Amino acid sequence: MSGLGLLQRNPYAAARAAAGALEKLTDVMKHDIAIVLGSGWAPAADFLGPPDADFPVTDLPGFLPPIVDGHAGRVRSVTVGERHLLVFLGRTHLYEGHGVEATVHAVRTAGAAGCRIVILTNGCGGLEGWHRPGMPVLIRDHLNLTGQSPLPPACFLDQTEVYSARLRALGHEVEPSLTECVYAQVRGPQYETPAEIGMIKTLGGQLVGMSTVLEAIAAREAGMEVLGLSLVTNQAAGMTGRPLSHQEVQAAGQAAAERIGRLLAEVINRL
Repeated sequence: MSGLGLLQRNPYAAARAAAGALEKLTDVMKHDIAIVLGSGWAPAADFLGPPDADFPVTDLPGFLPPIVDGHAGRVRSVTVGERHLLVFLGRTHLYEGHGVEATVHAVRTAGAAGCRIVILTNGCGGLEGWHRPGMPVLIRDHLNLTGQSPLPPACFLDQTEVYSARLRALGHEVEPSLTECVYAQVRGPQYETPAEIGMIKTLGGQLVGMSTVLEAIAAREAGMEVLGLSLVTNQAAGMTGRPLSHQEVQAAGQAAAERIGRLLAEVINRL
């Protein structure tokens, strides 16, 4: 938990400190592409290639141990061709109560480590009738329903294209059947009520989850291109008449591991 004080006082300095520690642990001066693997996505990590380094995320200043099942709390450095991938297996969520700075620390660390592209993944609820568990979906745009922002005061960041059209086009090249949807981030940790799902649909949301949006904003602040990939792990509250569970999320990820792992690997090969 070292570096947490610095994270709260100066999150940008904390990110630089974490990037410095990353360089020492991986012997890589500059990483090129960062990947955050969210709920249900951890099994996909093995399709990215053998790691050159693999260690607990808490070895880096400012990072917290995971508290959610399915988030391994580890970091990998993987070489693909001439590029170095920085892979976070899991993330810190806003609902864990450590604040926005801890939530976006991985993305800021990736930027400080040299990454110009970040791929943000998550497990989510699907709000469309055609959504099925195990379906990967590209994020086209988002709704920030957390009431929070990772930006400093008076940082008026343009949000016209948070999720790169260029990277989404690559996703369609790899898997033409991919659809694009609007993702809504809520704070959690409780799942949404059917009434809340109705509200989100009225606002234009098609996917709902508890991550990604704040990270995407921080990544754009750092000048990174963002690709957002959601894995539909369940249909949202009120759509099936069945209660929701985190076990359902993990099971959907396990079942889709090969498909989403190969999708990620092929997208990276085309970057």
